[in-house]
Amino acid sequence: MLLDYSEYLNHKQWMDSALSLAQAAGDAGDVPVGAVIIDSFGNKIAEGENRKERDNDPTAHAEIIALRTAAKRLQTWRLQQCTLYVTLEPCPMCAGAIVQARLGLLVYGVDDPKTGAIRTVINIPDSGVSNHRVGVIGGILESSCRQQLQAWFANRRQQKIKGQR
Repeated sequence: MLLDYSEYLNHKQWMDSALSLAQAAGDAGDVPVGAVIIDSFGNKIAEGENRKERDNDPTAHAEIIALRTAAKRLQTWRLQQCTLYVTLEPCPMCAGAIVQARLGLLVYGVDDPKTGAIRTVINIPDSGVSNHRVGVIGGILESSCRQQLQAWFANRRQQKIKGQR
């Protein structure tokens, strides 16, 4: 999908916001992934950051937290007029939740070669098990998203070598 410059700038603005949330998650000890949901008017209605470690909750992914918040705020689980920005390609759980929420558009930063369930490893939104087709744009601020994750994992490996957590 080709974007014009103003569309790109809009997506970049929201991905920058998601990157800030990802930084907060990483600083708190969780994998640095952040998510922002905007409504059809371009207003931020929800955000989330990974909280698996802090909450001891395997479902506390940035996307899930943002989807739950948006649904509560809009008082509907149908989010077809919304756009979700997330720094990392969603996993199978999050991809399923995105389909179930009938999300209008997903914009993500970097592909996940291990568990990416949008385009990289599997494609849940376009598969036969999906009852909703989600618009997808990948690669917005890809380099920044990749660098943030790589730096966090490199730091984590260094801490393990030094015997820290």
